[in-house]
Amino acid sequence: MKPVIFGLSGLALTPAERAFFAAVEPAGYILFKRNIQDRGQVRALTDSLRALSGRDELPILIDQEGGRVARMGPPAWPAFPAGPAFDELYKQAPMSAIQAMRANGQALGLMLSEVGITVNCAPLLDVVQPDTTEAVACRAYGSEPMQVAALGRAMLEGLAAGGVIGVVKHMPGHGRSQLDSHYDLPTVTAAAADLEVDVEPFRTLAHASMGMTSHIVFQAWDAERPATLSPIVIEQVIRGQIGFDGLLMTDDIDMKALSGTAGDKAAAAIAAGCDLVLDCWARMDEMVEIAGRLGEISAAARARLERAMAGRGAPHGEFDGLIARRDQILLLA
Repeated sequence: MKPVIFGLSGLALTPAERAFFAAVEPAGYILFKRNIQDRGQVRALTDSLRALSGRDELPILIDQEGGRVARMGPPAWPAFPAGPAFDELYKQAPMSAIQAMRANGQALGLMLSEVGITVNCAPLLDVVQPDTTEAVACRAYGSEPMQVAALGRAMLEGLAAGGVIGVVKHMPGHGRSQLDSHYDLPTVTAAAADLEVDVEPFRTLAHASMGMTSHIVFQAWDAERPATLSPIVIEQVIRGQIGFDGLLMTDDIDMKALSGTAGDKAAAAIAAGCDLVLDCWARMDEMVEIAGRLGEISAAARARLERAMAGRGAPHGEFDGLIARRDQILLLA
């Protein structure tokens, strides 16, 4: 098994993808809007991925946060609110906001489980600052670490009740970034003492089974390398200071914050201590290069992957009732 999660090009596996994935055996897959049409199609696609891998507990990921980050949407599926809706309610009624987020997460989990998706790249635990890039601020859960952790915990619990594993992101924090790492490499100049605010939600939820790195340079920790490629940040901050021992994946290595070839970036991320590389765009030449540069998944990474997937429970709950409960509570804001 290769320590990489690959994207797919379309609504079904192509013959070339089927042959390549069978030979390479990636750790998992991630779906985007280009892979989504309706319930029957998505279920057929995820079933084909499980059959190809021979693993029932296969990580099939999606970014389904709500708001503008939603790969599944109308008319086949309902729209879900983004993080700021729960932030606003929390300021008035914290327990109500937590209940609404838990119901929201459970409904999301049920929706994803129904079509065979097993992992959702949520919640964001990034603590918003006054100058946080809009790319993060429009999705985040607030500016107070305890609130972010509380809402993040509720999302994780809700997703789990819906049969889906959550991924805490973007470790060790994206809230101080003034740039969108999809297009630029952000640099954070805050002192290590100030960064305690950023890591606090991740430390509170360090028991999460999966996490995702950020492509950000933190000068206080490693002035030369972004977190995804920094052994210092991964080992001393994420594994050490935060205490996270779950499966650690990169954010998409195609994002412009990182430079070099796809193979260079993938190899550097694994060398730095990431367990898995996330490569989203299904470009066959890049996937071949990445597979050629990566060895077999490490024993530690495989153990974390197996532990995470083994913890996925059976979905339960009633979708429409959960949506109605969430919406009724959100009206309090």
